[in-house]
Amino acid sequence: MEPSITSAGVFALLGLGLVFGLKHATEVDHVVAVSAIVSEHRSVFRSALVGGLWGAGHTASLVIVGCAVLVFQVAIPAAVAKWLEFGVALMIITLGVIAVFRVMRKRADVHLHRHSHDGQSHVHIHFHEHETQHVGVAASHSHAISEIGFKPLLVGAMHGLAGSAALTLLVLTQIRSVWLGLLYLAVFGIGSTLGMLLMSGLIGLPFALSARRISRLNFGLQTIAGALSIAFGLWYAYEAGIANNLWRTIL
Repeated sequence: MEPSITSAGVFALLGLGLVFGLKHATEVDHVVAVSAIVSEHRSVFRSALVGGLWGAGHTASLVIVGCAVLVFQVAIPAAVAKWLEFGVALMIITLGVIAVFRVMRKRADVHLHRHSHDGQSHVHIHFHEHETQHVGVAASHSHAISEIGFKPLLVGAMHGLAGSAALTLLVLTQIRSVWLGLLYLAVFGIGSTLGMLLMSGLIGLPFALSARRISRLNFGLQTIAGALSIAFGLWYAYEAGIANNLWRTIL
């Protein structure tokens, strides 16, 4: 009889899940996607929250699919995993395009104010962002929850179904206990959430520092984040789709 992964011990298994989860959060496609989202925020706390919500969506999709894997003892087909990776690539491209267009829209709000003091005329560069337009205190915070929460949850859920997450589900087919498998998924999800929370907080630091006083640098950083997301997404789409002859899987 082949050895089961449970023979290594419950604690060793859960420790492995935690380590894999932390490592999973640092993969390039995850960091690039979250960077494109984080670039729009002006606070390290909100940036870290993006990572936490990404982890919540990531864990939710893993648990849902993992239940099916554990109950029916089946693995995700290779063709499905490849299409999911291609879908992630398209998602990353979309996030990059959104980030670039967001910067272009904000730069359209930049305008000049001419002032005169003691007979001296000078010009100030001034800009209004949609989140901080001077229309009252309530308006500046009315969309904070929706702007932070919805997008990272969806991106995390998509990532939870693709890439190395699919390999994680293959591990679950070696776990005979459904409850132990779900516990492994939960620990893996906690690890990936903590890892991405820290990563997104660090990524958001330069955006937060440059948001208020160095607006030109902030616009530049946002543009770079969006452009990198588009470039990586195109490369990822090529690798996942064209290089692997993905279209043949539907014939």
